[in-house]
Amino acid sequence: MHALIKLVQKTYRMVDPLEGAKVLHNVRSLSWLQLITYVFPIIILPYLFRVIGPEKFGLICFAQAFVQYFMILTDYGFSVSATKEISLCHEDKPKICNVISAVMTIKIILAFLSLLVLCMVVYFVPRFKDDWMVYALSFGAVIGNTLFPAWFFQGSESMRYTAKINIIGEFAYAFGIFLFIHGPNDYLLVPTITSLSALIIGILGQYVLFTRFKVSLQPPHLNDLRRQLKAGWNVFISVVAINAYTATRIFAVGLLTNNTLTGFYSIAEKIANAVQTFPLFAFTQAIFPRLSKIFHKNKMRAFEIMQQVQLITLIVSLIFLPLFFLLAPFIVKLVCGGTYPAAVLSLRFLLIAVFFISSNAFRVQFLLVCGKTDAYSKIHITMAAIGLPLIIIFIYSFSYVGAAMATAIIEAGVFGMTYFTIKKINFSSS
Repeated sequence: MHALIKLVQKTYRMVDPLEGAKVLHNVRSLSWLQLITYVFPIIILPYLFRVIGPEKFGLICFAQAFVQYFMILTDYGFSVSATKEISLCHEDKPKICNVISAVMTIKIILAFLSLLVLCMVVYFVPRFKDDWMVYALSFGAVIGNTLFPAWFFQGSESMRYTAKINIIGEFAYAFGIFLFIHGPNDYLLVPTITSLSALIIGILGQYVLFTRFKVSLQPPHLNDLRRQLKAGWNVFISVVAINAYTATRIFAVGLLTNNTLTGFYSIAEKIANAVQTFPLFAFTQAIFPRLSKIFHKNKMRAFEIMQQVQLITLIVSLIFLPLFFLLAPFIVKLVCGGTYPAAVLSLRFLLIAVFFISSNAFRVQFLLVCGKTDAYSKIHITMAAIGLPLIIIFIYSFSYVGAAMATAIIEAGVFGMTYFTIKKINFSSS
């Protein structure tokens, strides 16, 4: 632990004091959000799973996995491309307004197209038509996600707004769940509450954007729309590829098994995601825009900082992940109210995947910082081409545990490809 503290201090000294203070402020803000989103599932997941039952819980998770595809579409690649552009022009107000106008216009158009696709799927496909209300009510999350300008807050390094607004949404969600969900017949209220909390977050985000930052929207020029679409394309393709083996896991389990087994797998994945995102999410979100600015001035310095931060993350993972691995039976019993060996095994495989993700998060992010979006895309498209068939084959062979097994193999592959890609790049001259 002493060695870890010394490493953190060494990394902090590598950063300009003003830069370090800004990053730490944003990390603190996002850590509060992550703490809330880490603690709330511990309380809400066991309650929901037991009150509405694994079958309805699995159906809701399947619907959430389905609408996740529409979130990917409406996000396009703006979470990276627009964030990076805002970070580099944050003092140029007219340019910021142009970026916001173009990005929001594209996102709203994509959200409308997503709604049309959803309507066609639930009308024509029997698997979805039988529970069309669940999918319709879940779509509100897409609208809320479209409205919330997380990319702007991240790019302008104002993540305190992201934290504060999302914390309000989390409390609204928790309040709604405990107030209105009391039995299996209340299951339709779960996606309703989820969507309403997302809409609250989206509307508050727009309010802050216009009142605190004094931005103005104007009809975007066609050239601006084309430029934003082009800038986000490689990242969008990469995100689609990534979600071919992430969001598709729950979706594939739902299609190939049943709602009950989907519920058990979803529990394992939600627990693993909570372990993964806290505190990793706060650091990646806070460091990305600042590292982009540092790279713009000094490429080698940015690379060295990334290496140090990644080493810290690796050490933290080696300390804490084995503990979660050993406690997996207790965690599953606490959440599900019983002993489910397959869920425990799934969680352990997913924790192995979390290790590779944590050990690679800043390295893979750095490919975007240094503009190597083609390499970033190639890695994830390659692993999607391998991973998607692997997930389907493993689910057929090992039920929902197979999805977790495949995930560990895929993330190990992403880690290996990213490591060797970064190693080939000469940042001192790039």
